Amino acid sequence: MLVYVVIAWIGGVVGVAAAPVSVPVPVPASFIFGDSLADAGNNNHLQYALAKANFPWYGIDYHAGVATGRFTNGRTIGDIIMEKLGLANPKPYLSLSRNDSSILRGVNYASGGGGILNETGFLFIERLSFDKQIEYFEATKGAIEKKIGAREAEKLCNEALYFIGMGSNDFINNYLLPVATDAQKYTPRSFINLLTSTLTKQLTRLHELGARKIVYHGVGPLGCIPSQRYKSGTNETCVKTLNALIVDFNDSVQKLLYRLNSHLHGVKITYADTYSMVMKLIQNPQQYGFKDAKVPCCNVDTSFGQLCLPNSNLCTDRQHHVFWDAFHPTDAANAILAQDLLSHPDIMQYTNKPAATAPAPAPTAL
Repeated sequence: MLVYVVIAWIGGVVGVAAAPVSVPVPVPASFIFGDSLADAGNNNHLQYALAKANFPWYGIDYHAGVATGRFTNGRTIGDIIMEKLGLANPKPYLSLSRNDSSILRGVNYASGGGGILNETGFLFIERLSFDKQIEYFEATKGAIEKKIGAREAEKLCNEALYFIGMGSNDFINNYLLPVATDAQKYTPRSFINLLTSTLTKQLTRLHELGARKIVYHGVGPLGCIPSQRYKSGTNETCVKTLNALIVDFNDSVQKLLYRLNSHLHGVKITYADTYSMVMKLIQNPQQYGFKDAKVPCCNVDTSFGQLCLPNSNLCTDRQHHVFWDAFHPTDAANAILAQDLLSHPDIMQYTNKPAATAPAPAPTAL
């Protein structure tokens, strides 16, 4: 059971066909798309969603130690990145009140269990697929236009920063499930082709809606996360066949992003090499201050669910574990991964400079 791994794990970043920028660029807003690694509470508002983290011990190291719907003990990678960039942390889309002006600073659409394909995560009943998240972004843009006018709204969307982490659930909570239709219908290669063709349409649609500055997080080594090692019976080693499948997918995504950078006007998509950095954490945890990169801090039930439940036992040294539960990283691991992402020149241009003030709503006629 995966409930987001997976912005998808973030790691070192590889720029894709992008010219270097020498001066910091202020960012007025940020929009986050993804699954449970970036979900900040959207699934809390889905009545029938089975993928939720709104109970202890999730959030134990977050503000006031309260579970917010984040699938970790503290901050998500997105939380940390927003903090470092000096940007307001976007609210979950489904938590927004009517006429909420915070949309001028961005929105978080991420949903635990969501994927590139609409059928992904079907076992969780309710979740927001990438298509649904894009649909909600389109509605957000319409609401922004009503507040500041079409011209300023287009400018805001062009200058905003978009973080996208999708793909992990398409494997763990779709293709790798024997009961999934896609598992029976596609070969590994044809399934990857389906994912990339679908992703092409989705990223093109985001571009049509105004997205220009995009960071796409590749999928990490899913064969090394506790859930997959438990499932395969290889508790001490990674599942090589699964990792090879992810490498193939990531390579295809990079080729796709290169093409989009070449053909879509004004777009700049940066690829975050999640896979490499996560492998470094798993193979050399001590180098990064961790003692354990195999066993989750939360003693999860490996036979069912594999989430951190209120009756689960916790480790006493959460800052020394890479994994929080069977799928998701700890706050400490997220901090390392976010810092690695922010060290890339294509991302550093947005740091160390106060974010531009979001446009004020247009005055209402009397």
